[in-house]
Amino acid sequence: MSVYLIADIKVTNDAWVPDYATHVHKIVEKHGGRYLSRSGNIETLEGSANNGTLIAIIEFPSRAAVDKFANDPEYAPFGKARQAGSISNFSLIDDTDIAGTIPYLAAG
Repeated sequence: MSVYLIADIKVTNDAWVPDYATHVHKIVEKHGGRYLSRSGNIETLEGSANNGTLIAIIEFPSRAAVDKFANDPEYAPFGKARQAGSISNFSLIDDTDIAGTIPYLAAG
C-alpha cells in the first residue's frame, strides 16, 4: 500500500538547503520513493495560513520503505542539518478512503 510523507517545513537557517536538495532525493529513490512535489509556492485556500517555507509530498511504496529511508545512515547527516535549521512537521498518510465511498481507493 502506498504511503505519502508530507513534510511541512519552515526554514530558519538555510545553510542546509543546498546539500539537502541536491542529495536527499537520491536517498528517497533508493528506498522506492519519489517526490510528487517539493515547492515553496504555498497558497492557503481555507483556514489559517501556515508559516511554512516549503511543503514536500513524497510517495513511498510502503511504511517499511519510509522507515528504511528515515533510518538510513546516509540520510542521517542531512536529517540532522534540516532539524537544526528548520521547524519541520512530517505527516504520513496511506492511500485509503476513511469514508470508503471513493471506488478507486481502498476503504480505510
